[in-house]
Amino acid sequence: MALNDNSTLVVGAGTFLTAPVGTAMPEDLLVPTSPWTNIGHTSLEDVFGISSDGGEATTIGTLQNKTLRTRYSARSETMAVTLNQFDVAALKLYFGANAPVLPDGSVGVPVDPQPTQSAFLAVFVDGESHFAFYAPRAEIYRADDLTIADTESLAGLPLGIKPMVYGTNTWTYAVTPLGSTVATGASAGTPGAFTPAGSAAPSSLAALTPLIATPTAKWSTGQHIVLGDSTTAHWDGTAWAAGKAP
Repeated sequence: MALNDNSTLVVGAGTFLTAPVGTAMPEDLLVPTSPWTNIGHTSLEDVFGISSDGGEATTIGTLQNKTLRTRYSARSETMAVTLNQFDVAALKLYFGANAPVLPDGSVGVPVDPQPTQSAFLAVFVDGESHFAFYAPRAEIYRADDLTIADTESLAGLPLGIKPMVYGTNTWTYAVTPLGSTVATGASAGTPGAFTPAGSAAPSSLAALTPLIATPTAKWSTGQHIVLGDSTTAHWDGTAWAAGKAP
């Protein structure tokens, strides 16, 4: 791995957003548009974290080689954010999506709480660089008990965000690499490549729109490129289209 000073990260600011399940990652992470919605103020001290369960290793062997292979159990991960707002939307994220708003405006705590299901996006800014975690489907619910420790610091609602598999995806969430170059074009292949060399794959078919195809004629049968959401696309001679070239 080569040294890349531009790929180091010191978080200076951050934003956490939700949208309906399946919403694609915004083309511009710094200016996410509707239906992405900011969840509100979050903790300056406990910015973000990821914990995991599972992933235990089991060594499998034979009589001739007692450490022939290693298998790992499934791993589930939970992202942690502490919300510093106590409005209705924040309380429903913490107490449950089915928490009722009572006639007097207060929020009832349900006996059988249900997590909020949504797409989730965390964007962190470091000077001119930015970095993101994106889950097309996640469950959001309380991660810890509510504690108001003193009268000098902001009270917080600890939230846990569990990325879940969406549709036919083989992944639960995506992480944008730092130090990558924005792609300006794509060349045909099986699969093809984005240009300039080393540039990041666009997140979705919609994000391909400004890219220049090489060649500009209709791509041959089977040629395609792989997008950031693991889907494929090809150039039909006029526009970008989903899937491999027919």
